[in-house]
Amino acid sequence: MSSLCPFARATNGGGVCPVKSDKSNAGVCPAKSDKSISGVCPVTGKDHGSELKESSDHGEEKSTDPRVVPAKCPFGYDSNMFKLGPLSCIVCQALLHESSKCKPCAHKFCKACISRFKDCPLCGADIEGIEPDAELQTLVDRFIDGHARIKRSHAKGDVEAAGGKNKVIYEDVSMERGAFLVQQAMRAFRAQNIESAKSRLTMCADDIREELKSSEANLDLCSQLGAVLGMLGDCCRTLGDVPSAITYYEESAEFLSKPPAKDLELVHTLSVSLNKIGDLRYYDGDLQSARNYYARSLDVRRNAVKEHSAVASQVIDLATSLAKVADVDRNLGNESAAVEGFEEAIQCLEKLKLDSEQASLEQRRLSVLDFLNNQLADK
Repeated sequence: MSSLCPFARATNGGGVCPVKSDKSNAGVCPAKSDKSISGVCPVTGKDHGSELKESSDHGEEKSTDPRVVPAKCPFGYDSNMFKLGPLSCIVCQALLHESSKCKPCAHKFCKACISRFKDCPLCGADIEGIEPDAELQTLVDRFIDGHARIKRSHAKGDVEAAGGKNKVIYEDVSMERGAFLVQQAMRAFRAQNIESAKSRLTMCADDIREELKSSEANLDLCSQLGAVLGMLGDCCRTLGDVPSAITYYEESAEFLSKPPAKDLELVHTLSVSLNKIGDLRYYDGDLQSARNYYARSLDVRRNAVKEHSAVASQVIDLATSLAKVADVDRNLGNESAAVEGFEEAIQCLEKLKLDSEQASLEQRRLSVLDFLNNQLADK
């Protein structure tokens, strides 16, 4: 799964990231690091707290709409102080999904998480059985629904009827709902609680689709949805649901193709989605279909290198795509095209000069180069 947050602009853009990182594992909500919950954007380095202060200093009036509740979590939490608590699973460090209680100790975890243990991770007691805790899960679901809402205008008449009464509209709670859901999904995914990750990402995708109904031309929403759909594809792929994975990856590529190809992270995510479809087709034995997707990814990366020839990671990505297409050509019996592709990839990597501060990229370059040389030696 990608480590870049779809709710953060690319590092080369200089935009404002609405995502706050949390205090659990490294890795993240698609380009954020899950290490702190400061107001500083991990992508742009900007202090969101100061930005919020600046916006209020510029004379923006607070809403006086009586339907709007102040930006406080109805359960007493705030995303700036969100830590593991009674609504979180200590195993995956995300909010509980399919809350389950151990017998006899009564400690509570996600069903998928605790099913991997014979002894309680908290107290060490033998687990004699596991039973669902519907009441706790209902509380978790209410927390998710009330903790962070999508930002939206509160125009007159923007009231939802609920049992004959006006439904309260919560303001955003310092972290947008989409970023919050992705944050929880990434925690769960890292801990191999894939069903939990898939559930949170599905909610996020549904939210963005709903927003797109009223703003179809919003390219930021398209790129966010494309990234989230790609992560849903990763979840399905991990669960062994190849048809669903391909469907998500294809839809991801469709949405990621809509914005202009100027954002390098967007270009990378698009090419990766296309390659993942190619990989699944390749493993399924459909070589021609695999080649078509690899070739589409190659075209995306060629164009990116034309615009950003000095970006080393883009050159290595290009060489990788050339190798994928060449490998399929060889398996299809087109040896001359395969050799040509391998040689072009080698030339790209040999021309690439990296300094000592780019050790990880140099390691990757050498790894791909070694693979390519081995392929040519086997001709």
